[in-house]
Amino acid sequence: MTARSSKTTQRWIIAALIFAYYTAHGLLLFGYRYLDDLTREKSGTFMTRLIEEMTGAYAGAIIFPLVVIFARRFRLQRGNIFRRLPVHLVALSFFSIAHTTLNAVARWTLFPVAGLGDYDYGVLSIRYVMEFSNDVISYTLIVGFVYLFDHYQRSRDREVLTAQLETRLTQAQLQSLRLQLQPHFLFNTLNTISSMVYENTRAADEMIARLSDLLRLTLRNCQSQEVTLDEELGFLNLYLEIMRARFEERLVVRVDVESSTRSALVPQLILQPLVENSIRHAVDDRGRVTIDIRSTRENGSLVLEIVDDGPGIASDKIALLGNGIGLSNTAERLRQLYGEAHRFALTNREGRGLAVRVSVPFRQNGFDGDAKDVEDSNFDSR
Repeated sequence: MTARSSKTTQRWIIAALIFAYYTAHGLLLFGYRYLDDLTREKSGTFMTRLIEEMTGAYAGAIIFPLVVIFARRFRLQRGNIFRRLPVHLVALSFFSIAHTTLNAVARWTLFPVAGLGDYDYGVLSIRYVMEFSNDVISYTLIVGFVYLFDHYQRSRDREVLTAQLETRLTQAQLQSLRLQLQPHFLFNTLNTISSMVYENTRAADEMIARLSDLLRLTLRNCQSQEVTLDEELGFLNLYLEIMRARFEERLVVRVDVESSTRSALVPQLILQPLVENSIRHAVDDRGRVTIDIRSTRENGSLVLEIVDDGPGIASDKIALLGNGIGLSNTAERLRQLYGEAHRFALTNREGRGLAVRVSVPFRQNGFDGDAKDVEDSNFDSR
């Protein structure tokens, strides 16, 4: 539905509500007047009272839009109340005259049609004065309703605008974090390739080819903040192919992913900086490193774990580990995307190694095809 058709629908709904209100108002007054006649043992007044009260109600409904337009055109506010109040008193007089005139014309027309003869509305000049007091109440209620409704609409519009601005700000911040992370990753990878050019030209060439594939995949998903875990693992695999060209059999990555989690949504580039951190800090004296990557579903959350067999880190330095672009960026993106619904923790394992645990809400975006364990694919390995 377009914005224009939505506004048209809203106008029709408001018009229907106004009609329903005046109909109910007329019927309630009719019931009161007719029952009053019955208590006074006056019979045969059903049609008389019905026409009188319903014409009075619908005459008010006809004038209602004009009062609304006038109330908005000459809005009463704190700074202009003394200037605008006389204008509204004049408008009130016209409203009352118009309402009483419509009542008279409608009843003079309908009574003979209904077989009730001529309608006696009394001395019309006195009737105008008599009806004025009722119309003061009606006019005041209409103007008050318009101002309350407009205040509600403005408050609602401000809330929607604020929410939209907050969403755009969050999206801009997330995009900025991604733009910060990608050059960081690219520079590190290019440095790795540079160090291999003279040592192993063939390996360097293979790394460049994998980097090209990796950048192509990144550009294809450049508008997405989240991808499926399956897609993220594919991206990570390209990165690991680059690292394997350098480390060869000294880099061992074991992947244990529950099949049901492969279609879960995760932040794009969530695994690569965590694995890169393990490769940088967990390599032993002989240049070897083993990394375990696991995913599980726990109580409505997707849990990712990256565990290495490195020396770990002193407890008093764990907080400082996030100062690097990769980890600090990851922590900030998780906070922006999930707020208090996520967990991001670094802990030393018993014995040896560092474990990084990420927990985010488990959400899916559809997954086609039969799920297979990643370890059965070409991903696992050395």
